[in-house]
Amino acid sequence: MTWLVTGGAGYIGAHIVHALLEADEKVVILDDLSTGLATRAPASVPLIKADVSDCAAVTAALRDYDAEGVIHLAARKDVGESVADPLRYYRENIDGLRSVLQAVTATGVRSFVFSSSAAVYGESAAGRVSESSPTAPSNPYGRSKLVGEWMLRDVSAATDLRHIALRYFNVAGAASMPLADIGETNLLPRLLRAVAEGRRAQVYGGRHPTPDGSCVRDFIDVRDLAEAHVAAALALRGGTVRQDVLNVGRGVGISVLEMIEAVRRICDVDLPADIVPARAGDPPAVVAIADRIRTVLGWQARHDLASIVSSAWSAVVTR
Repeated sequence: MTWLVTGGAGYIGAHIVHALLEADEKVVILDDLSTGLATRAPASVPLIKADVSDCAAVTAALRDYDAEGVIHLAARKDVGESVADPLRYYRENIDGLRSVLQAVTATGVRSFVFSSSAAVYGESAAGRVSESSPTAPSNPYGRSKLVGEWMLRDVSAATDLRHIALRYFNVAGAASMPLADIGETNLLPRLLRAVAEGRRAQVYGGRHPTPDGSCVRDFIDVRDLAEAHVAAALALRGGTVRQDVLNVGRGVGISVLEMIEAVRRICDVDLPADIVPARAGDPPAVVAIADRIRTVLGWQARHDLASIVSSAWSAVVTR
């Protein structure tokens, strides 16, 4: 079976592609390379440069490579950017998914793994969320992901499409230097970039209702996340799952200030920090209750915080 991975040249997508290959699955990448890197694609994997909103290109890719499953990651993901430019997020994330689903239904693809987000939960009073927790996203990015889940549910009800939506928590770490996160938005690469450039770290908000006043997040290693996608893909292909929504996290809350301290300790570096105004749309705390994914897919995270930070740091120092 061949899997079409949209956004497969991105940070997370590339790790998923490598994990699929290690599981002896066939893979094709479709990526517009607006943020992805062609160098992340293994030489053995076809790379189609196209935008997911180009339904004809997606349809052709599915037919040309006889793909029977899709892992859809291609999307915008910057919370602050989504607040400043919501229409871009509704256009690229929602209409992009609509285009892919149109291609999927036209070609008879039956298995679909969707990159969702913990941002669908919004500001949870308890900070710890399960798949049955209320969904009240506090920013356009989160709303675009929640609408994506609704779209999948509706399409699955009308067709024989099987799907799993994976709600990512905060992804970090790296399997190797070529696959490292070089984005501008995720916390850990921003901290490591500050170290490399001799700058002070910025902490967005110091008066959140959390133990130390900084935001609390659940950090999941990208290698674990990639393995979760493989488990989801195999479950869909095997028919053991018809449709589901699953949290992908460690179930451990780490504050921004705690992450800064972890970087100092694990990387043995100096990293001064400044508290700056909080960002609009940032929930104070979001931590996974990840029991259901263990039951449904037999998956659980293997890497701890030290492994996450040290792998990301190794990718930086060897670049």
